[in-house]
Amino acid sequence: MMSLKGFTNFLSARTASAHCDLPCGVYDPVQARIEADAVKACMEKFNASSDEVFKERAVRIKEDCADKVKRHLWILWTDYFKPAHLQAHPTLHEVFWSATKTAGDAKKTNDVAVADKLLAEIAEIDRIFWETKKG
Repeated sequence: MMSLKGFTNFLSARTASAHCDLPCGVYDPVQARIEADAVKACMEKFNASSDEVFKERAVRIKEDCADKVKRHLWILWTDYFKPAHLQAHPTLHEVFWSATKTAGDAKKTNDVAVADKLLAEIAEIDRIFWETKKG
């Protein structure tokens, strides 16, 4: 059995260097886009239905998907993007802030224009993301 001091020495002898927490292949804005597509679909189905039970379910699912958009964006923003990305793309913080805010706004409405705005913001994040992957 290894002593605490031996274990500490074992850990301190290991140096790791990585761009992110896990290999970069685990990050992709597509996860946020898929959830945002579901938000829009729920809004469209809500607006096309006269069934109150169905509409209630659509709202519940839409709100859950909007929360997932925010979660996926926050993970991408905080775990993938680094200071060098922000220097190369100075609007990055604003784009992420706006997209997460729009995802929150989508929870409060069934206006498809809000979902379209969210999808456009995610598309901008996606564009920047893939630019960073080139370098």
